[in-house]
Amino acid sequence: MELKTREASEDSDPVIEGYFAVFNCETELFPGGFEEIAPEAFDNTLGNDIRALINHDTTLVLGRNRNGTLELHTDGHGLWGSVRINPKDTDAMNVYERVKRGDVNQCSFGFNIRKEDTDFSDDGTAKWTLRDVDLHEVSVCTFPAYEDTGVQARKAEIEQHRQKELELRKHQLKERLKSWH
Repeated sequence: MELKTREASEDSDPVIEGYFAVFNCETELFPGGFEEIAPEAFDNTLGNDIRALINHDTTLVLGRNRNGTLELHTDGHGLWGSVRINPKDTDAMNVYERVKRGDVNQCSFGFNIRKEDTDFSDDGTAKWTLRDVDLHEVSVCTFPAYEDTGVQARKAEIEQHRQKELELRKHQLKERLKSWH
C-alpha cells in the first residue's frame, strides 16, 4: 500500500494518494493470527465523515471527505484515496515532502467491525475476513499496523477458542471414561 504525491499546480493543491486498504490480501496481525478485507467491506461506510490523518493522530488532520479535501472510493483492488494537502499547513506539507521523498510511503485505516467471518484452523491459526466495517479514518503512516487493542482482542479470541476446544476434549474424555465403567 504505497502512497504517491502529485505536485501542486496553479489551480490545485499538492496531493497524496494511494490505496489505504487492499482487498483479498492476507495480513499477519501476529504469529498465527491473520486478517483480510473482503471487497464489500467498505460498501456501507464511505458516506461517513472520514478524516485523513498522520499516524492515526486525531490532532494531525490532512483532509476530510465532508469538505472535499479527501476523496475515497473502492475498485477491484481496494480502498483508494486522494488527499488535497493544505500548502499553508506545515505539518501537512512536512508529511507531503516525506512521502514525496519516499521516507514515508505506507498507510493504514481506523475502523470498527460490523461483520466478519472467523476461521479457526486445526493448526491453531485463526483468520478473520472483514465483511462490513465502519470506517472513521485513513492515515499516512510511518509504521502501519493494527492498533494494539485490536491485536490483543484477536489474541484473546484465539485463546478463548482454544480454551473451549480444551474443555470440549476434557468433557469427551470424561464421557468415554464413564462409558468404560
